[in-house]
Amino acid sequence: MKTASAPLQHLKFPGESADYRAARNMLLEEEMELRRHIERVAEMRRNLPPGGKLKKDYAFEGEEGPIRLSELFGVHDTLAIYSFMFGPEVERPCSGCTHFLDSLDGTMPHVPQRLSMVVVAKSPLARILAFARERGWRGLRFLSTAGNTYDRDYYGDSRGLTKAIRKQQDFKPGQEWDMPIFNVFRREGRTIRHFWGTELLYVPAEKGQEYRHHDLLDPLWNLFDLTPEGRGDFQPELEYAAPKPKKMKGKR
Repeated sequence: MKTASAPLQHLKFPGESADYRAARNMLLEEEMELRRHIERVAEMRRNLPPGGKLKKDYAFEGEEGPIRLSELFGVHDTLAIYSFMFGPEVERPCSGCTHFLDSLDGTMPHVPQRLSMVVVAKSPLARILAFARERGWRGLRFLSTAGNTYDRDYYGDSRGLTKAIRKQQDFKPGQEWDMPIFNVFRREGRTIRHFWGTELLYVPAEKGQEYRHHDLLDPLWNLFDLTPEGRGDFQPELEYAAPKPKKMKGKR
């Protein structure tokens, strides 16, 4: 016989009402299901069939000179590459990418325990490194794709998109720009394959969803989701003015 599981026990925070607790318990059930679903998706990702073989062993511009993609794995068999929207045609880098890299930089003492990771952009390396110093990034490794087609081939550049996808995403004719995609590669012996990328970037936007292609990696948006205000209309900026205190409503 199957033994019935014990009833789920719940917290009770100081001063909460019965209505709050009932609604919170219902939300907790959904949070538990979301946790299960996230793991189901992660398992599906891990169990993907072998991806396509690396198109070419790209040569990047690194601080010590040219370096091939195959050399970036180091002691690991997994390599992650983030395409940073900072091409030579723009005066300043993408503020959304910048806030994302602010967070990733803080994780870098831990990342090399499991995989290798680099950040690439199409500007000359000296320009990329100058911005990294300005931003205070110390853990991220930066490379330039100025001399190769990596970004176009692996969709960190809108020029690599098909006409059908450009139309689907409402890209205007003649408008080209960098795109913030995160790609993961896997080394199997001497063979390197593409494992997974944040393709959610290139599916039609849904109302209230925007793209959310890096949500699993982005603590800022996840933090905002835990607040009463939610994400609202917030957009990351390179610099912010000091927040102004809000006036209290009601009588004193």
